[in-house]
Amino acid sequence: MKDPREAGMVGRRTDGTLVRRPLSPHLQAYDMLQMTSALSIMHRITGAIWSAGTLLLVWWLLAAAAGEGHFAAVQWFLSSFLGLLLLFGLTLAGWYHTLAGIRHLAWDAGHGFEIPTVYRTGWAVIIGTGVLTVLTWILVFIFWG
Repeated sequence: MKDPREAGMVGRRTDGTLVRRPLSPHLQAYDMLQMTSALSIMHRITGAIWSAGTLLLVWWLLAAAAGEGHFAAVQWFLSSFLGLLLLFGLTLAGWYHTLAGIRHLAWDAGHGFEIPTVYRTGWAVIIGTGVLTVLTWILVFIFWG
């Protein structure tokens, strides 16, 4: 019996000759300790977290529109230990996703594919995420604390 995925793996070149397309690897094929794999997977995860964080923003905005009591409840939650931990995690995810996205834009422009550069920019994303997250929260406590 033929594999039903077979149809998606065969294509044609512009001159009409057949070509077999490579299969996309699954997570089992990745070496999770390799920086490039780990950063790529984290970029996807932080994108999902950042997207889910918009639900928190929607909740906050709806509470503001619903009235003082609802808004006070959301503000109470966000200023609780759990709320602050959630906001800190969202800040971390936001900075990581932004910096990794800038790295991907450089790749889209054809820059930074040399292995030493890939590792250097990977470490820049990790260190930059930590520094910018801490700096953001220092500013939060200075100006809104």
